[in-house]
Order: sequence, then structure tokens, then C-alpha cells
Amino acid sequence: MKEKVVLAYSGGLDTTALIPWLKETFDYEVICCCVNCGQGNELDGLDERAKLSGASKLYIEDIVDDFCDNYVMPCVQAGAVYEHKYLLGTSMARPAIAKKLVEIARKENAVAICHGATGKGNDQIRFELGIKALAPDIKIIAPWRMTDVWTMQSREDEIAFCQAHGINLPFDASHSYSRDRNLWHISHEGLELEDPSQAPNYDDMLVLSVTPEKAPDKETEITMTFEAGVPKTLNGKAMKVSEIITELNRLGGENGIGIIDIVENRVVGMKSRGVYETPGGTILMAAHEQLEELCLDRDTMEAKKKLGSQFAQVVYEGKWFTPLCDAIKAFVKSTQEYVTGEVKLKLYKGNIIKAGTTSPYSLYNESLASFTTGDMYDHHDADGFITLFGLPLKVRAMKLLEVEKNKNSK
Repeated sequence: MKEKVVLAYSGGLDTTALIPWLKETFDYEVICCCVNCGQGNELDGLDERAKLSGASKLYIEDIVDDFCDNYVMPCVQAGAVYEHKYLLGTSMARPAIAKKLVEIARKENAVAICHGATGKGNDQIRFELGIKALAPDIKIIAPWRMTDVWTMQSREDEIAFCQAHGINLPFDASHSYSRDRNLWHISHEGLELEDPSQAPNYDDMLVLSVTPEKAPDKETEITMTFEAGVPKTLNGKAMKVSEIITELNRLGGENGIGIIDIVENRVVGMKSRGVYETPGGTILMAAHEQLEELCLDRDTMEAKKKLGSQFAQVVYEGKWFTPLCDAIKAFVKSTQEYVTGEVKLKLYKGNIIKAGTTSPYSLYNESLASFTTGDMYDHHDADGFITLFGLPLKVRAMKLLEVEKNKNSK
């Protein structure tokens, strides 16, 4: 019996070439595992392709709901955004995929897990931290870092390698964007994006969206309800989180929502440029934030904002299965108990416009907020408050005046 390796398989050229390479280099039996996080038609024809390439088995594991409920929603509730723009689409998916790879490796009694992430990117870190946390005894194979035995440096090399092993597949050597897709987003890297001075070629690039200029010249109205920070209905229809994101992707894509062009700081120390399409996620996060404005007190919002930024970095760095990540998620979950209510929005040419918010737990008090004097607020109370609140400023100013006066008197 040969030892087994579980290959994180996408069906693309890289992971297709890895199947014969793993068999030839290590004499492993190759078990392919494709984890479906909402890639759509990218899953078509994978079984035949994997078997044709020499895999003994292919698992296609659907974790869309798990991904949305247990990875996406904690980030939405935390308001986790990396470097003010990136909504963590790839970052959230990698630990979910790593967990499933470990599960299949245990089921198959595999001794190793192999991934095709490059040695320059973030994904190698995310995959491997997840595997180390969940299965420290399983060997990790990262071919792109094994330059002594992995000698292929281009798509042409990989195509020639496959052909030499009797694998003729519908791949060509033409260069295209490097993309990662799941239900939450699609990312684009490469081509003109590698030059920050160049504008993105959106006409050739976009998959989920149109640009704001090409969006309809009319508003699209949306109504969402939340219970304890979780979306429950969209435009009056009860749906699972995954279904809500799917529909928001359609509506947001049609209206040019959620297209960002960012130069981000990778974990490995370099800057990289990418364009992300996150139409549904951008709307969902805006709606959730809009409701929190009504339901959370000032101190909780301030603490949550700081932890949300830290949480984004934790997730970006692949530290999902860590005590710190668990602790931040626990704090965030506790803040969501009363984040319940209805949010109305309008989508228009790349913009998300507030159109009203209601909640049974709203902390907004019209009597207090109104310019008209109400029973709960006496304007005279502000005198003492401002005196005490400004006391440190006054004491400091008095001391500086005293010092200046002493200087002038000498």
C-alpha cells in the first residue's frame, strides 16, 4: 500500500500538474480534494480531469453554508476590513478549506497534505497555519518552495510536463489574470495591475460586476432584517446567509457596488496590487454597520472598532485557529445580542445610500436628540459636566500662564 497525500485541488493548470508530479517525486497515491466555497462553474468537469491526471479519488466538498455562517459572518459582525479596504474574501476561505483538507486526510489516513500556493503569497501561510493547528502530525508539501525538485517556472513548463505524462488538457500558455473566487468575492492580480501607474482594464477584468459608469441610471431599493447580528430576510423573503449573499451579489454587481483597487501589504513583507469585486459583501457589511449605529453604545462601538481592525489582521495572517481569534470572536458575538432590526438601502452607480433604520433595541431617543427641549435633558446639567470634563485643560492652561508670567517678571 502506497502512502497517501491529499492535494488541495482546484482543477487549474498548477494543481493538475501536481498530480503526476507528486506520484513521480514521492510515489504517493494522490487523493484530490476540491473544497466548494461558492466557486460556481469552476467546479465543472473536475472529476474527469483529476482521474485523467492520475488521481485515485476526488472529493468535492460543499462547505458554502459553513463558510458563510462560521467564517464570513464573524468577520461581518466584527466589521473586519484589512487596511481600510479589503473585505478578506480569500483570507476567510483558507482556514475553512484547511479544516476540510485535514478532515479528508484523517478519513483517508494520508501522511501529507499538498497545496499549490506560491512562495511569495499569503495563502501558503493561511493553509499551513490552519493545518499545523488542526493536524500537527501531518506533513505539508509546498512544491513552489521546493525548487530543488519542483523545476517548473511557467505555464509553458507545466503544460509540457502534463503532455509528457500523457495528459492533454484544455489549457494554453496565454497569460491571464490570477483570480480567486468564492461566494463572497473574486480577486484579480497580474497583467496591468502589476504596474501601479496603470489603470485597471475593468472591461476585460470584471466578472461579478459592471463599473459604476455602466450601472443603470436608477436606484435599486433593498430592505434587510437582522436578528442578533445575522441577516434573516432580504426584501421580505426569509433566506439563509448564503442565499442572501448570492442575491446581494446579483443586485450589487448590477449597480457597480464593491469594486476596489488596492495596494496591500502582504504578510511576507512585500506590497501587492489587486482588484477585488465584493458586491454582496460590501452591501451586507454596510447594512450591518447601519443597524449597529442604532443599537450599540458609544464605548462598545469604540472597543469593537479597535478589535475589528485587529481581527482583520489576525484573519489576514491566517491565525484563525488561535486563542486570540477565539477571544475576539467571543467578544464580538456578545455585542450582537441586540443588533436586531430592519435596514433600508438604495444602490446607485457604485453608492450605497441609507434609506432608514428601525430596531426594537434602538438607543436613539427622539426626546434627547431633538432640538426641542425634552423631559429627559436639562440644558443646565451641561454646565457642571463641561466644567469637570474641561478641568484638565483649564489647569494646564493656568499653569502655562503662571510659568510665562514668572518668566516675564525676571
